[in-house]
Amino acid sequence: MTLDPVHVDGIASLARQVRQTVETSDQGAAAETVWANFLDPLYDTHGGELLAPMGEQRRRMVDIEDAALTEPPYPTQHGLDSGTINPTTFKNGLVIDVAQAAMSATPSDVELHRGRTIIMAVHSNDATIAFDGDWQGLDHGYGRRRVLDAPKVDRFEQRVVHALALYLAESEHALLNADTVEDLFILDGPLYPTGLLRWADRDTELAELLDESDEPKTVVGNYVELVERFVDRDVPLVGFIKNSSTKALTRGVRKRTNAPWVNDTAFFRRVLERRDEDGELLTDALTCTNWFRSRAGTDGVMAADGDALGIERSLDPELYEVTFFVCYDPRSDLVFRVEAPYAFTSDEERRERLTRQILHDVAARKGPPLAVAKADELASIDREGGERLTRRIEQAFDTDREKEYNDTRWGAADEVF
Repeated sequence: MTLDPVHVDGIASLARQVRQTVETSDQGAAAETVWANFLDPLYDTHGGELLAPMGEQRRRMVDIEDAALTEPPYPTQHGLDSGTINPTTFKNGLVIDVAQAAMSATPSDVELHRGRTIIMAVHSNDATIAFDGDWQGLDHGYGRRRVLDAPKVDRFEQRVVHALALYLAESEHALLNADTVEDLFILDGPLYPTGLLRWADRDTELAELLDESDEPKTVVGNYVELVERFVDRDVPLVGFIKNSSTKALTRGVRKRTNAPWVNDTAFFRRVLERRDEDGELLTDALTCTNWFRSRAGTDGVMAADGDALGIERSLDPELYEVTFFVCYDPRSDLVFRVEAPYAFTSDEERRERLTRQILHDVAARKGPPLAVAKADELASIDREGGERLTRRIEQAFDTDREKEYNDTRWGAADEVF
């Protein structure tokens, strides 16, 4: 049964009631107070530094047309992304996810675009079987594939196979093709595998898995090696995060003062949006912050005093630290977080070049840099493709996926991680 108009009107009335309550709290003023008084630097309750500005803490504004027409500092770019079919449970007791990673080039490189790294992560509670396999060729040598035996868990099987497949495919493909990058390499997503590093905060079983199992350490070790490879070649590496969900800054602030926004993205939107005297959003310019050095949340794992999960680091530990700046595009009302290792942002001139490059790309495309958009298109597995692949896996297994009532009622839905 659908909602009748009287029900819709009643719900809208509740929403107006909630709005009146929210409007009594000046969230914009709270954000301005935090920006002005708490981030230079932001400390935890024990006096440890969570966040610190690199250079002067400030907000910048650049005319969108001017930024788009400016000559970009880096003439060529490469991007990388990975996509999955999303984890699926089958009637034979297996839980699997399949990820493929692809690299893009701007200007285009068709040979490079054809390459793929494919990982099938498999979980089974049957301790008598194992699935690990060697790398196998694919598509006349343009691709490679392998099966990964996911560590045994009593819960979170889907989360485990998803993270391991996604990040292993991405990091392996990045390492395989690292030497093709000439000027700038942009990961579609964070610098390190935050979806995996968050296991430490999600559940005791996941935290133990992260601490004790080889597979997660292998994945994180790939990203450490990736930083080392690009530092050695003196080619900058950044991560472009389109949908950041981090709450590390927000949690740190809440221990000291009011932080009414839901996450860090909401905070930065508050401090970067511009409005006229009538409260209308101004859309003629991009705005951004300075770069920050972060040890908050999962960023602390790669801090100079972090343990990096026990992974050996061959460079000065501080060179691996996460630094970032935030860009706001009022045309789409989107906030983008851009990360880079401290190795590439300790120099003020290089920070400025990276900032100008990203602002140029966002201004010109009203969204992510072209290299990121191309990598996303190459690596993504749409719903139709995922369904077709899952049916082929069912045939190979000679069994069906497990279904629930909602699959019949609503159709299969993608699980959000």
